[in-house]
Amino acid sequence: MINLLKKFLFIFLTVFSLQITSQDKKTDFVNPFIGTGDHGHTFPGATLPFGMVQLSPDTRIDGSWDGCSGYNRSDSVIYGFSHTHLSGTGCSDWGDVLLMPGVGIPSFDNKIYSSTFNRKNEKASPGYYEVILNKNKIKAELTVTSRVGIHRYSFPKKQNVHLVIDLLHRDKTLASKITIVDSVTITGFRNSEAWAKNQLVYFAIKFSKPFKNIDLINHNKIIKRGEDRRQVEKAFIYFDNIETLQVKVAISGVGESGALNNLNAEAKHWDFEKYKSEALQTWEKQLNKIEIVSSNRDEKTKFYSAMYHCFIHPSLNMDVDRQYRGRDNQIHKAVNFVNYQVFSLWDTYRALHPLFTIIERERTQDFISSFYTQFKESGRLPVWELSSNETDCMIGYHSVSVIADAFVKGIPIRDTLGIYQAMKAASNYSNFSIPQFHQKDFLQIDDENESVSKSLEYAYDDWCIAQMASILNKKEDEKYYLQKALSYKNLFDTSTGFMRPRKNGNWLSPFFPEEINNHFTEGNSWQYSFYVPQDIEGLMNLHGGELKFEQKLDALFNASSKTRGREQADVTGLIGQYAHGNEPSHHMAYLYNYVGQPQKTIKIVKKICSNFYKNSDDGLIGNEDCGQMSAWFVFSSMGFYPVCPGNTNYILSEPLFEKVKINLENGRNLEISNNVLSNQIIHHIELNKQISLNSFISHDAILEGGELKFIKNNLNEKNTQYGLEKINRPLSKIDNPFYLPSPIIKANSQIFENKLEVSIDPINSKEIVCVYTIDGKDPDVSSKVYTAPFFIDSTTTIKSKLFSNHSISAISMAKFFRLKNNYQIAFTNTTNGQYSANGVQSINDGIYGDLNWRKGDWLGIQEKDFECIIDLKEQKSINYFALNCLQDSRSWILFPKKVSFYVSNDKEHYQLAAEVTENIDANNFEVLIKKFESQSANQFKVRYVKVTATNAGKLPEGHNGAGGDSFIFCDELEIK
Repeated sequence: MINLLKKFLFIFLTVFSLQITSQDKKTDFVNPFIGTGDHGHTFPGATLPFGMVQLSPDTRIDGSWDGCSGYNRSDSVIYGFSHTHLSGTGCSDWGDVLLMPGVGIPSFDNKIYSSTFNRKNEKASPGYYEVILNKNKIKAELTVTSRVGIHRYSFPKKQNVHLVIDLLHRDKTLASKITIVDSVTITGFRNSEAWAKNQLVYFAIKFSKPFKNIDLINHNKIIKRGEDRRQVEKAFIYFDNIETLQVKVAISGVGESGALNNLNAEAKHWDFEKYKSEALQTWEKQLNKIEIVSSNRDEKTKFYSAMYHCFIHPSLNMDVDRQYRGRDNQIHKAVNFVNYQVFSLWDTYRALHPLFTIIERERTQDFISSFYTQFKESGRLPVWELSSNETDCMIGYHSVSVIADAFVKGIPIRDTLGIYQAMKAASNYSNFSIPQFHQKDFLQIDDENESVSKSLEYAYDDWCIAQMASILNKKEDEKYYLQKALSYKNLFDTSTGFMRPRKNGNWLSPFFPEEINNHFTEGNSWQYSFYVPQDIEGLMNLHGGELKFEQKLDALFNASSKTRGREQADVTGLIGQYAHGNEPSHHMAYLYNYVGQPQKTIKIVKKICSNFYKNSDDGLIGNEDCGQMSAWFVFSSMGFYPVCPGNTNYILSEPLFEKVKINLENGRNLEISNNVLSNQIIHHIELNKQISLNSFISHDAILEGGELKFIKNNLNEKNTQYGLEKINRPLSKIDNPFYLPSPIIKANSQIFENKLEVSIDPINSKEIVCVYTIDGKDPDVSSKVYTAPFFIDSTTTIKSKLFSNHSISAISMAKFFRLKNNYQIAFTNTTNGQYSANGVQSINDGIYGDLNWRKGDWLGIQEKDFECIIDLKEQKSINYFALNCLQDSRSWILFPKKVSFYVSNDKEHYQLAAEVTENIDANNFEVLIKKFESQSANQFKVRYVKVTATNAGKLPEGHNGAGGDSFIFCDELEIK
């Protein structure tokens, strides 16, 4: 009887929900305020799917972490409404062409022309935003076309009003101009620098009523008639006795005429309600690409809000005449494709772009054509492109993932061979130690910061190139790139079961997998040790088989959530050491399917969906990251996820909704159903009435359409056969079992006084021969065979390699330095554990750090002075003192105010021998190295030298870290 009631209730709710779905609009379930609080970094304003304009209020005038989009829900002041905004990024940019209405005498100062507001007077829906500004009770309404922002300002009564246009808002303005065209039209441009170093935005503005007067402003002074108007930073525009004012603002990356053309083409009338309605209709059509049935309004709102956030970026980047500004800063025309920008690829290659291969296949072609035009214009595929600038933010060359994933899923690519050459060029780019990776098969700390993450992500990207090579029958390329895809094995430490940093041929020690440091990208070893999407079978074997791998996954999700090392704002949403707030963890919950435990995947995915996605301002547990955080939810709530883009299978979990219908561009649809009211477990799936125990589904099956049903029963997890057998599990495997990891070169230290013992692991066996050299030459089969530990007594470069009948390992290299003297060194204040180099001897080891301080060759101390005492062991005549220091103000590392050198013979009474000062501005963001040196005419015959580097103190006003404690970084002390 109870089961019959449950069945009846399920049928009733399903029918009821179907009625609701058919009657209610999808746009009714979008909450643009989701993610505007906490660390979501979204904005609530008006935009169209993939539109050029994002017209939204700005509540932040700085580039603060939680103000990256210009808006944070915790704020109470609006500075104005600008026309470009980034959705969920971790760096600040855009906020171009700010308008702010006012009454009375306008002000140059944004703290004065701004207004407080109440959240209860804010409204937002797709394509529309509304707020009442408390100052003068002005009602502001915003809507958009693709390239035009439409403003409507309503004043309580007819009165004299003004508009402030501020081209200095937020970013550093390099140049700007405003030109009066006629009594209702102005044009201009803004050239700015922030995340994008050279952004150009042109604009054209039309007013619904003629303005009475206009003041053009430069350096907060009104430009008088006859004065130079080539640099205009702000404008005050005055209107007489009006109650409402509408403003149309078109933007362009090409020129003022392009902006005017955009305005005239897309905003021909003054019917605000019509623009608003058309924007809503556009969003309704876009959101109809996936339809869900749910009786839970919050769940529907979470889903359609996630869909909404998936369609904000990439953003349109061409005018109505198809002209756009390219990566070479020249004007081009997009022929036979639509040009886009804002490619946050380290984030979006994982789920957003795979989602597009299902529901935005034609647009995906345009995205890839946009990639290719960027390559032809600049010689590079995008890494993190913004405003026709390459920001080089994050790591990898993940455009190759997007391309390969689309190609293997049957999306036609224009000029396939040209794109393929561009992919190969990306793998040969000269920066970020990409050449060293391909030469060595892995990166050490000594090569590059974030060496583990970069090695692992480069390996995956190379696998993607191999997939293209395979389809294009490029056999030699395929073999080469598959070999590089296996190079992750060089970083897997079998003794700990973690991906571990390599330093100087050895493993980094001490090693803490929960430590967040400069060897990983926004994470730690826990969050990167499962990043081998291209060869999960191989990773499983390194762990000792599927049971051990399952236990490691259990350990991940059950570990303490405490981390150590530096604070990392991105590492949020922790379940054990799984961090859903940042992208490297996003595939991990689905890895249980690969060991035959899909029920574990289902439990964790449901937990993530429930705990980390909410219908509230703080409804995202981490940065939205241009749609990736939402794309994970869209996939997971439908019941599947792309663990390895470039592989055509999706890994199943369980749908959160009774019904999901994916409306495909080929005219078909896939209907997914699940009895969400049942607490039973998945017994099998039915795909078009065919029973299957597979815990994965192919891309072709999705495009074929039909019905996918998740069938449940009362079996417990141990007895179900669903996804259990290998044939029913997803497979991620590279067929090359003979890859030899490079040998480990071990020693107690990189520096030594007299002699040093060195060993190499593994030792020779019947199958493997280990050879090495001590003269810096690359070893070969004729090199000395390693049989036992050996000693060195001078500065030496050791290289080692393994040979077997089937494979040859990468070369391991280590450099060991014999100290030139036996000085005894003592520090007064301890260094930061993350920046301790080779300990106290680091200022005496002959190893000079370079500008990339994150590799770990520098000593760092925060807040306090650096001070050390050197015992020369005997009296020596000295007249030269020097201390090498580094400044990277963006990272809070400043040169010391001064470096003082004292001398003594009794270690108690010191005499100042030399002092060197420095006054480089803390707001100079160039990375610099300076030798604080002094050569005296006097000889000091002394035994002890004390060096004090005086900390620069708190970071000054104007700095992003204002009030924070600065670091001193130093490495080598010279005494002659």
